[in-house]
Amino acid sequence: MFGYYLDLALRSLKRNKVLTALMVLAIAVGIGASMTTLTVMHLLSGDPLPGRSDKLFYVQVDDNPLPGKQKEPMDVMTYQSAMDLWTAHKGDRQAIIVDSPVKLRAPDTTLPPLMMPMLSTTADFFAMFDVPFRYGGPWRAEDDAARARVAIISADLNDKLFGGANSVGRTLRLRDTDVRIVGVLAPWRPSPRYYNIAGGRFSGGKTADYYSKPQDVITPFSSALELNDGNFYQYSCWQLPPAPGHLQNAPCVWLALWVQLGSAAKATAFKRFLDGYVGEQVKSGRIVRPENTRLRSLVEWLDYQGVVPSDVRLQTWLSFGFLAICLFNTIGLLLAKFLRRGAEIGVRRALGASRGAIFSQCLVEAGMIGLIGGIGGLLLTLLGLSLVRRQPVAFADMVHLDTRMFLLTFVLAIATSLLAGFLPAWRASRVTPGLQLKTL
Repeated sequence: MFGYYLDLALRSLKRNKVLTALMVLAIAVGIGASMTTLTVMHLLSGDPLPGRSDKLFYVQVDDNPLPGKQKEPMDVMTYQSAMDLWTAHKGDRQAIIVDSPVKLRAPDTTLPPLMMPMLSTTADFFAMFDVPFRYGGPWRAEDDAARARVAIISADLNDKLFGGANSVGRTLRLRDTDVRIVGVLAPWRPSPRYYNIAGGRFSGGKTADYYSKPQDVITPFSSALELNDGNFYQYSCWQLPPAPGHLQNAPCVWLALWVQLGSAAKATAFKRFLDGYVGEQVKSGRIVRPENTRLRSLVEWLDYQGVVPSDVRLQTWLSFGFLAICLFNTIGLLLAKFLRRGAEIGVRRALGASRGAIFSQCLVEAGMIGLIGGIGGLLLTLLGLSLVRRQPVAFADMVHLDTRMFLLTFVLAIATSLLAGFLPAWRASRVTPGLQLKTL
């Protein structure tokens, strides 16, 4: 029976080519606009580390010694708090994170010095965030303690400096210090750059920079304190630091701390430890708000920071509003098309076709319009994504249509057309045979 309905639908579509083209165009344009923005939204708002994100937690304490009514602690913490919590080793793994700009050059190349972003962290960082390597590997925990002069570079920087060859063991000069390359990352593009996000809730939705590429140089935090001292940026200070950029003993917050906790029981135990640590600091007078601690999972931290840019959210809502307009136009066109076939439907009803059969036939025709519109919508989506990739935004190079969104394009197109065809099909199935036959 479905094949028969399909044949009737094809004949009907060919009989009214202009009307069919208008309906297909309405569906295609609506699907193309909505799928373009939905694909961007999907790429920016998904879980960046599936299977691991619920075991990674961002630690916050309120280091501010000044009285006040702030409900949330600072996004980052002081050097003392970060070092105290990191050296306690209460998590399965823990990593201090901070970034800073650094001047670098490769002494055995002729390239001029480059100013590059540098990430400074501790050895557990690579295992915690599942960082891939092309050559070599991470430094060891002993290197953190020994302030080893080692570094890991990105695949892009390795291509730029060494033509993509294995550069492990070669020398890199960071400011005035030579460091030994111990690892080269494989192409790695986390979305967003989740490990050092802070300040998003104060950005007014302008968070596109959180999707920029990872830092090109990674060094041990203990080493970076010496080789790049004076170039660190504070997040906030309650007094001016004695020397700008020298933040180890300054009353400033500037360091992020992540811990890996393998179970809910471990997370509960760590939160209890965190509260106990802050309680001790309150007794010493360094901290005044003992209740202001947080332990958020990776996804909770990204939600709290509002990492998806507000303009992307707005565009998504507007595109679905546009799809709704296309849907209403398609409803009107289908209604006109089906009701113009009242005589044909009356004959079929007089020959024994049930209302359900008429309703099904009309829905099959609407679904076929949706399928053709979906093909057009797919082409428009690919065009829209290519235009997005040309935009000067940090996430432009990541935008692509994956298999999931490819399938969703057709599901959405067919669902939209069936929704649009429901009312016209129901009206067509209610046609009175006798009244229509009198008009023949």
